[in-house]
Amino acid sequence: MSFQITFVAFPGVTQLDLTAPAQVLARLPEAEVAVVATSPEPLATGCGFAIVPSHTPETAPPADLICVPGGAGVADAVRDDGLTAFLRRQADHARYVTSVCTGAFLLGAAGLLQGRDATTHWAYTDLLPLVGARHRPGRVVVDGAVITGGGVTAGLDFALTVVAEVAGPQVAQTIQLSLEYTPAPPFTAGDPQTAPPAVRAGVAPWYDGANARLRTALETVAASAP
Repeated sequence: MSFQITFVAFPGVTQLDLTAPAQVLARLPEAEVAVVATSPEPLATGCGFAIVPSHTPETAPPADLICVPGGAGVADAVRDDGLTAFLRRQADHARYVTSVCTGAFLLGAAGLLQGRDATTHWAYTDLLPLVGARHRPGRVVVDGAVITGGGVTAGLDFALTVVAEVAGPQVAQTIQLSLEYTPAPPFTAGDPQTAPPAVRAGVAPWYDGANARLRTALETVAASAP
């Protein structure tokens, strides 16, 4: 029996949020991977190249695992009633409802993080209460069938955690070995707690405006909710 994995994408998606976990999850036994977007046309990513969706919400198969990546386009995506309705429909029967990075906010806009522990990119954790979620620190947070990953590269740890949940730790470790995933970054600047002060000061402006735009979008969604 196949295991249907469905990624929900939108213009401005961060490609590594999608492609890193897809590379891992596609190696699950009997996995079938779909990428769903509102249009079948090539979808611009934050890197400048495009990803071609395989389905639209109207043609997408029922998902066993639904995953929402993040990206700069999430502030628009959370206001897309079609995408949030699609997520709610899929979540009704999916075994796992998941996200990477700011994809958590699209889950939240669909009402799927209400009362849940969750994580997201470190620059946006203050916004999780706006979608009814509780921030729990960590690169991966598991709350029952809802699994959320931190920012961008956390998608690999997230996906291996998902594989262990679905198929057991030995399968997860087998996939880890097949991908030669032995992270050894040249710097310790990948976390706000370990990054030098000058690095933290330099990166903060990258996210201040994006955080404010996403906050406005989430508040607009909340205000228009019935």
